[in-house]
Amino acid sequence: MMPIETMGEADSFAAYVATPAGTPRAAIIVIQEIFGINQGIRQKCDRLAAEGYLALAPDLFWRLEPGIQLDPDTPAQFQQALEYMGKFNQDAGIRDIEATIRAARARLGALGSEGGKVGAVGYCLGGRLAYMTAARTDVDASVGYYGVGLDGLLGEKHGIARPLLLHIPQEDHFTDHATQAKIHAGLDDHPRVTIFDYPGEDHGFATEMGKRRSPEAAELADQRTAAFFAKNLG
Repeated sequence: MMPIETMGEADSFAAYVATPAGTPRAAIIVIQEIFGINQGIRQKCDRLAAEGYLALAPDLFWRLEPGIQLDPDTPAQFQQALEYMGKFNQDAGIRDIEATIRAARARLGALGSEGGKVGAVGYCLGGRLAYMTAARTDVDASVGYYGVGLDGLLGEKHGIARPLLLHIPQEDHFTDHATQAKIHAGLDDHPRVTIFDYPGEDHGFATEMGKRRSPEAAELADQRTAAFFAKNLG
């Protein structure tokens, strides 16, 4: 874990960091689900590091309770995660992501990748925050997996100046078909946005482990993400 200084606040927060063996090709911010920086999110970072990226997962729930790690397959912990989600300040979370982008650029320079690009990838809540990051920060490229409530963020689409990739499972029980149609209607003609739909798949299909994972769809989505980052980050 490494400390990251907040923007305009006196505190700092932690981020899990996975560093590649050689000079990083770029950096990627991994944005958590509602379950904190748990084993699955750390594994996402480790995979990216194996692919040559510096990966950082900021602890976005630190204002509520630092170091939260919950298991989505445990009902009581799932309920606890929903409670954290209800208390979470998303605007503050974006400021923390922006601080992490700044820290990633500094770390890239220290590791010999001066001028390296920074991307972001998020899941669930993180998928929503990835969209917000694309609209509100200077991140170089973003990917959102099954982001929640994106239809309510369409008014910010004018702020998306760099590439954004969205993965939408068509049977997402948090995002019904009508909502998905609104997302497509709002974004299909956006020159910076690419959307892939996954028929028959539900929310959480690309998690690293557990009951929600759907291996074939997860591997396809991750391959598309890898190609997207290779093109847009280097």
